[in-house]
Amino acid sequence: MFQPLPVFVGLRYSLAREHGFFVSFITWVSLVGVALGVAALITVLSVMNGLESELRTRLLSLTAHATLNAAGASIGDWRSRIQQLQGSPGLLGAAPFLDTDAMLSLPPSMSGAIVRGIDPELEGRVSSIAEAMREGKLSDLEPGSNRIILGRMLAYQLQVGLGDAVTVMIPGNAVSAGGATDGIVPRLRDFQVAGVFEVGLQEHDSVLALINLQDAEAFRGVDGPSGIRLRFSDVLQAPQLARSAAARLAPGLQVRDWTQDNEAYFRAIRIEKTMMGLMLMLIVAVAAFNIAATLVMVVNDKRTDIAILRTIGLSPRGVVAVFMTQGMLIGWVGAAVGVALGLAVALNVDVILPVIEQTFGFHIMPPDVYYISGLPSEVHSGDVLRIGMAALILTLVATVYPALQAARTLPAEALRYE
Repeated sequence: MFQPLPVFVGLRYSLAREHGFFVSFITWVSLVGVALGVAALITVLSVMNGLESELRTRLLSLTAHATLNAAGASIGDWRSRIQQLQGSPGLLGAAPFLDTDAMLSLPPSMSGAIVRGIDPELEGRVSSIAEAMREGKLSDLEPGSNRIILGRMLAYQLQVGLGDAVTVMIPGNAVSAGGATDGIVPRLRDFQVAGVFEVGLQEHDSVLALINLQDAEAFRGVDGPSGIRLRFSDVLQAPQLARSAAARLAPGLQVRDWTQDNEAYFRAIRIEKTMMGLMLMLIVAVAAFNIAATLVMVVNDKRTDIAILRTIGLSPRGVVAVFMTQGMLIGWVGAAVGVALGLAVALNVDVILPVIEQTFGFHIMPPDVYYISGLPSEVHSGDVLRIGMAALILTLVATVYPALQAARTLPAEALRYE
């Protein structure tokens, strides 16, 4: 016997088989409850991490990591500014853009859209639009060609295909003979559909249209883009890297990163993850309550043993250690099994999900409803560590009350009728 006496006795009680059926049943229910709660937490949070990462990837497929703009004014010297940005830490590329709210129509269909003027040669440095092209090529947006590339859903709403001409209408100011602004008169121009893209996100596919930057400038009547889009090697460090890059330029440009543009999305995901974690942690809490109930029954069953241990010199603190050891063994074994099971499921969701769908004949995420037809999973070691520690702490706390009750056992009272 190499371990201290309280630990030795606690392990013997845990591994003994003379417990009643009900006590043994509650013990196994507690262990399985902790394991299932931990496994469910790891699996669900890993899937939510994967969905968050997938959403971030799709959002940033056409949206740069950061943008520089001049508070609504045009940036006429954008080429020299991009040259100044070269060599910034983590910067992969920079490209100009000019966004305009517009109305697209091909009778009888009409739809609102954001018409974005881009430089086809530089756009590939800040977005993955070339990979998202389903029809046509990005290089078809030649200066002066009046060609347009539409998102798949936007093209579907307008019922247009390659070669069709759509009318683009944007607001413009009417100027009187004296040079004063005289109301708002829309500007109209026909553009030929040269391509269709699909990134799998309604925010882009249903509202975005692309034209050449020079065509956009001529249409808007401005000299220069409205901003410069930046892309970095580390998307999570983009806010800091963007401000570092902007410091290379003359004052006057505002910096805005992707976390500000999509703050509502990711705040909602964080809230969902927090609430889901709290709800699933209740499974572990119920299992910990079962551990406490098991130990209460064991204490009542072992009153004679406790009295004998006390008479041979075991202190009340030692008695507490005996029953805390027993409860912690149940909880910690359950937590270890839960971590192993959760990791096994989370790391193999792409294998397990098709088997479940094929066995029961249904799709968890039907491809005709969701852009994401599978469940992505991304295991974060920090989540696993926090879940495991929370389970260990809950099971430890659950052992305190029964152990203290055992320590209050009076040897004379317990042995009176023995």
